[in-house]
Amino acid sequence: MHVVCSDLEGVWVPEVWINVAEKTGIDKLKYTTRDIKDYDELMQYRLNILSENNLKINDIQRVISSIEPYDGALEMIRWLKKVARLIVVSDTFVEFADPLMEKLERPTLFCHNLNIDNEGNIRGYQLRQKDPKRMVVKALKSINYKVIAFGDSFNDVSMLEEADKPILFSPPQNVIDDYPQFPVVHEYNELKELLTDMMNHSD
Repeated sequence: MHVVCSDLEGVWVPEVWINVAEKTGIDKLKYTTRDIKDYDELMQYRLNILSENNLKINDIQRVISSIEPYDGALEMIRWLKKVARLIVVSDTFVEFADPLMEKLERPTLFCHNLNIDNEGNIRGYQLRQKDPKRMVVKALKSINYKVIAFGDSFNDVSMLEEADKPILFSPPQNVIDDYPQFPVVHEYNELKELLTDMMNHSD
């Protein structure tokens, strides 16, 4: 059986930080890994903006609790769980993700942790390990799984490069332009067809 590794935001649910930006009116928070390739640079930028605006973990969690999965996401996840082992590999944080995972019927999630002080200020973050998305795929391959991976952003590239079979799902044009070697699909029905083909024609 294959393992399928997927991103979370932009694949199953809307981007958390874009929603935070829209709800708070702070447009500077709209930047995501689709815009800034360096994840640490992006997170330090976000943390500075949160501090400047006195936004705390409860403010972010309140926004996240209002986010709904994309139409068709839950049905796609249910299908994937029947035909493969699904692991969501995300650069989100445990402290953010729980409401989203509940709405997606709790697929397995690998992600990071936030450093939060007693007043609820987000002071920093802790990666699971360096280059975590690639390392998840490497670990699965080391125990003889065939890995199919899909995501939409620059931070998914190392996961896609390491996977036996990669897919870009509904990516922006700048990601498509920079990584033309990856097959691209834009809708869940296209994704299902390609995944089925990949699993049926495994090397």
